[in-house]
Amino acid sequence: MRIFRKLFSRNKLIDPIDFGAVRVDMHSHLIPGIDDGSKNLHESYELVKRLKSLGYRKLITTPHIMSDFYRNDSDTIRRGADQLREYLRNKGVEIEIEAAAEYFCDEHFDRLIEKKDLLSFGNNYVLFELPFMQAPTSLKTTLFNLQMAGYKPILAHPERYGYWHTRFDEYQSFIDKDVLLQVNLNSFSGAYGPQVRKTAEKMVDQGMISLLGTDCHNHNHIDMMELSRRMPYVHRLVTSGVLLNGKL
Repeated sequence: MRIFRKLFSRNKLIDPIDFGAVRVDMHSHLIPGIDDGSKNLHESYELVKRLKSLGYRKLITTPHIMSDFYRNDSDTIRRGADQLREYLRNKGVEIEIEAAAEYFCDEHFDRLIEKKDLLSFGNNYVLFELPFMQAPTSLKTTLFNLQMAGYKPILAHPERYGYWHTRFDEYQSFIDKDVLLQVNLNSFSGAYGPQVRKTAEKMVDQGMISLLGTDCHNHNHIDMMELSRRMPYVHRLVTSGVLLNGKL
């Protein structure tokens, strides 16, 4: 708890918000054994139970697809989701589970776009992430091709890309191109560092965020979520009426 107190020392904690107001989490790693998220079905079961207890009524889980590390494909993810649903049913856990993916922006992603072999959700949304060191030089072309193929892109956790922390015009350029921005819940707690927290808060102040995701990989993430939901900026975002989660 000393770590948590230090993280929250600059923010006045308020009553925890119920994520029933958000209803849908659209970014998590709950299919076991296929990426850096849940390790087995029992862990997935425990994570889903905890997410449900926080108020979520639907989980769109999004395993990594990254050619160099997580060589998942649509069939692998669909089979994993079916297995998870069956396990939850047998355990008596009633919650809607949908599966998509978090695509790493690389050449493999470009090939999948060309083949239209992407797992989408909601209104044909596709979640994608960028490298943490620098943005790909081909990013604009990739986004153009993605949209021309009929998909609607969502950029995962833009507040975590340090190369844009002092360049908010880059965030605005995504919005101008009809790319939605999804912030991680635990960014508001300082879990990824103080600069990420400040960036997430500034994005809320400027009305840039359309979606809130847990990016849940393990129990440590949910432990932090228990505290993140007491952060004033989380309350502001959840009650603002701008989030699209509930429509997914």
